[in-house]
Amino acid sequence: MMEPLETIVDPKQANPILLAYVGDAVQEVYVRMHVINQGVAKPNELHKASTAYVSAYAQAKAAHDFIEQDVLTAEEAAVLRRGRNAKSTVPKSADPATYRYSTGFEALIGYLYLMDRQERLRTLIAQALKMADEGKEGGSERE
Repeated sequence: MMEPLETIVDPKQANPILLAYVGDAVQEVYVRMHVINQGVAKPNELHKASTAYVSAYAQAKAAHDFIEQDVLTAEEAAVLRRGRNAKSTVPKSADPATYRYSTGFEALIGYLYLMDRQERLRTLIAQALKMADEGKEGGSERE
């Protein structure tokens, strides 16, 4: 994954919506590579496969799993909470609670990226991808 560009933004002070904006883009790159590595090649199939990982539901589930499994440091949990509690407009495609946890997950990813914590970022994204894959196998996937 590419290294973060130089930025004047202090991730520790940044608006959590800004962190989520960055996190969304970073996660998208990892998800696209994951889907390609699974052998998906057709554009329509790539998009459909990717949405299973980047949907508000999948991101919220990852956030809940991280909390329940106690895998986050205190600092990471605080960033996730900041993102979860940020004021934002909830799209019609998601319920408010799901969207809030999804935003928290994205904020955490953006924070780790901007803090240049690449190894930790890769670890958490790999864990989220694995959980999503296991969810698909178990039949609990939601569109």
